Amino acid sequence: MTVSAGTSRADRKLLAAAYDAGVTPRAVPDPADPADPKPGPAARPPRTPAAKASATPRTRASARAAATPTPVHDVVIVGGGPAGSSCAFWLADAGWDVVVVEKKHFPRVKTCGDGLTPRAVRQLADMGLEDALAGSHKYGGLRAYGFGHSVEMQWPEHPNFPNYGYTITRHDLDGLVAERAVKAGATLLSGTEVVAPIILEAGPTLPHLKGVTIREKAAETVTGDPPTAGDREAGDRELLARYVVVADGANSRVGRMLGTNRRRDLPLGMALRGYYTSDRHDDPFIESHLDIRDAEGNVVPGYGWIFPMGDGRVNVGVGLLSTDRRWKGVNTSHLMDAFVNWAPESWGLSPETSLGPPTGGKLPMGLSVGPRAGVNVLLAGDAAGTINPFNGEGIAYGYETGRLAASALGHALGGEGARALADYDRQIEAAYGPYYKVARAFVRMISNPQAMKLCVGVGMRSEFIMNQLLRIMANLMRPDAPGPAEIAFRAMELISRLLPDEVAELEAATAGALASGAPLE
Repeated sequence: MTVSAGTSRADRKLLAAAYDAGVTPRAVPDPADPADPKPGPAARPPRTPAAKASATPRTRASARAAATPTPVHDVVIVGGGPAGSSCAFWLADAGWDVVVVEKKHFPRVKTCGDGLTPRAVRQLADMGLEDALAGSHKYGGLRAYGFGHSVEMQWPEHPNFPNYGYTITRHDLDGLVAERAVKAGATLLSGTEVVAPIILEAGPTLPHLKGVTIREKAAETVTGDPPTAGDREAGDRELLARYVVVADGANSRVGRMLGTNRRRDLPLGMALRGYYTSDRHDDPFIESHLDIRDAEGNVVPGYGWIFPMGDGRVNVGVGLLSTDRRWKGVNTSHLMDAFVNWAPESWGLSPETSLGPPTGGKLPMGLSVGPRAGVNVLLAGDAAGTINPFNGEGIAYGYETGRLAASALGHALGGEGARALADYDRQIEAAYGPYYKVARAFVRMISNPQAMKLCVGVGMRSEFIMNQLLRIMANLMRPDAPGPAEIAFRAMELISRLLPDEVAELEAATAGALASGAPLE
């Protein structure tokens, strides 16, 4: 973990709490600093002595339910994806009364690249779910293609994360985590949608909520139109809670109802994916293509991937970045077709091996959505724009921010109140902010075709450079043994603190560092 000289004592404590939650986003320890925390065992959401009084949280919730017609739950979580189910598990495992509202029934299809990196595997293991992945495809690293070169890179050794990942569809994965939360004691309301928040009063950032109004899907109108804020029908009912977590994904309808916004000056991704049959379905590497081209052969601002699923299929997709003004003119379906035609023949990708039309969605990146915390409301996962701009990874950061939200809510429920939620917001910023700022500069840089060719073209000629870049882009820098990747990243982070996101000098410095492979000191 990087702890700079300018980091306040309060933020050092917040970073230490992130470490306890298995979140080690930046990994360059300062051995001369006694306040720099060392890795420790993953912790449950803490409970204060007040929370451990004669009545347990669930017992107290039951007492409230008996005394009032409508029970007031400790926490209601909107969305049962990675962030929502992770948050629900850690809260329920600590004994709190938690309800998850998920509009679909599990299992359900979700557009995704289906790749679990070592960061995601760590979180699943901490929830006791790695054994459940035994039937999924286990892979050992990344194969990268770019400008006529390729390199195979194993996941690096790391003291806090495994050196392998898995591929598994969200159809199978999300239900596993939600079920784990239920077994821990959470209540899951599937096939149920949040119609509107129940606003108690305005707040300084987000409204102070009394709970949410929910509707079972069967109670929708005959037309099937989705509910809008303020709609009420006979089947609607109130779900009251002391705290609300908004984790309803990248489009976050509930977040928008509360007044959240995405910063337009920060990167936005657009991804499209489909499944194909392939004889290489059990390849030991996931594959990334760094110089995807349109039908005319022009390099476009994005990337392509082929992820073997181990079940006869491969997940094939393309991603675009909003950092290049050309992106709005790119037809993603045509780009997908061009990538399939251009991909290595050995994968056997063709219209004949396609298993159906591709589907896609937007990817809010780099902490681009806010506010993230209010008096009794938190945002987590894609709803908070936590996707990594370096590689488009969202699952791991959903699990991590859901866990951090659970920890903050444990403190809040134990007596700290709104202060704990403000700490969550600062903790997210301290844990990911500097890393994502460097990532945002990187994606702006690679959106320039000349810089892209220089950086990737030169880097692809060196396995050493690419392995260091993998550590940075996958957020797997070591906390115990700073090497070239850690030193280079520290330098880029120091530069980024001096300059705003839009400054081109940072992009040039980043490009120079990655292209030369020389440590910045």
